[in-house]
Amino acid sequence: MAIFAFSGQTDKLTNVFNTILHEGLLTYNPKSSKAPADLQRRAKQLDKLHKKGAVFAVRDKSHFECGVKGYIITSKETLIEQADRISHFTPNVFRRYYYADDKRETIKGFEEKNLLQINTFVIDIDTQRHSVNDILLACIDECIGQPTLILKSDRGYQVYFALTKPFFISNKYNFRSLKVAKRIADNIKRSLSSVEADLLCNDFGFFRTPNTKNVRWFNELATYDPSTLIAWSQRKDADEGRELYVVPQKTTSSALLNADWFRQLIHTKAVQGQKGQIGRNNMLFTLALVCYQDGRDQAYAYDLLDEYNSNLHAPLKPQDIKTILASAYSGSYHGPKKEYVEQLLSLYVCTEMDMPVSFGKTIWYKHKKAREDRTRSHLHEWEQDITNWISAEKSSSEPFIWRTQKELCSEIGISNSSLNKLLKQSKKLLKTTTGKGRNAKTGWTTVEHYIAYIIWLKKDLGTRFGEAIQTIVNEHIDLLEPVAGYKTLVNYVQKMRHEQPITEQLFMADYLPGTG
Repeated sequence: MAIFAFSGQTDKLTNVFNTILHEGLLTYNPKSSKAPADLQRRAKQLDKLHKKGAVFAVRDKSHFECGVKGYIITSKETLIEQADRISHFTPNVFRRYYYADDKRETIKGFEEKNLLQINTFVIDIDTQRHSVNDILLACIDECIGQPTLILKSDRGYQVYFALTKPFFISNKYNFRSLKVAKRIADNIKRSLSSVEADLLCNDFGFFRTPNTKNVRWFNELATYDPSTLIAWSQRKDADEGRELYVVPQKTTSSALLNADWFRQLIHTKAVQGQKGQIGRNNMLFTLALVCYQDGRDQAYAYDLLDEYNSNLHAPLKPQDIKTILASAYSGSYHGPKKEYVEQLLSLYVCTEMDMPVSFGKTIWYKHKKAREDRTRSHLHEWEQDITNWISAEKSSSEPFIWRTQKELCSEIGISNSSLNKLLKQSKKLLKTTTGKGRNAKTGWTTVEHYIAYIIWLKKDLGTRFGEAIQTIVNEHIDLLEPVAGYKTLVNYVQKMRHEQPITEQLFMADYLPGTG
């Protein structure tokens, strides 16, 4: 962890940024650091151990118009000092970074293939219809687990899932690591549909900057190993009938240009867009990508977009068309995205017929033998089976499912020896036994479900929560068997007790001074 010489409020922000950024930036500003000289020297030596990049930042959302007006930050010290004056930044670190003008006002270089490392997945929830507790429960019940960070935005929330170590991006194997990360991001967004996660939000672009006023939840222990996320994403893909690695083939000439859905889009005129709704730019970009995937040159695409734009009730400027076209033909995209096409059809095409959206042939690569084709299941598969069983049987007001070990083995189909082996390794499952002999009862739960139970207690007990929670948690923890998941839960609860009041951990309004 980087070395910092700050205290109080800044210390807490330092912890947030260290958790998100890892070692992607310099620790101190190399030109004007305020840190003591000895700390600078030590940090400089540690910084040499890791490749460094930069993040991009803007001071106001309006600075995204007409190019991106902002600046480049290469040190954590500068980022922390500027946090309250920055509206958005890129939490993932970029390899190369530039100013596009002599005045050093417009920034350039935040393309996905220029990423140095992916530190976190960020989900945008563009509504306030769901509370922080609703989002936490959705993350635990339907997604990968607790978020690392929840920030309040003008219209909703942004949810961070930080990694234990970054995905490092390179052009090796045609940016395979980037493709894998993008599929994980997509599956996280899909899993949080119950709280209206924005499926069309840029995976690794600009997001709200953590500051002293917008943090609503922070748990530095809730970070995720990339290999665990890949395995989780593969399971999600299998559940939805799609695989992790997808390689699109070139479609036959004019296959997309002749598709029914394309002909419907090209005849739309009343495309405007508004806050929270995609509009003209997305429509034109999608049409341009169709031309690109069908192998048409830019001259053909420009003529098509120019004619379409001139028929709009509120057309864009010619320069905007050129900018959209250049982006579509930059080589960063294979073709249009199905979710965008379907949303454009639903918003701007009036039809009662189901209109399938297809992009031609796709080759699917399956990289491991299916479970039903194997004689033995992996432990992580049994772990997921038990987790799914607990999720289906659970009650928000009771943290345990009460079954004998024999009954559990029978319901899941796992052998007693495999279950015992799993309990020694799994950091997700918890077991408790009360009573003796014929009166003994065995309870089963997961770490995530138990934490969801604590969140439920907060909502149920209200102002009495702080007084009651420690007694309740103590009683349960004393009864838990010391299986592998036990230590995970105990560490989490101890952190909540010793580092800050538990009510602050579960709702972050007072976690950073001055928040509300």
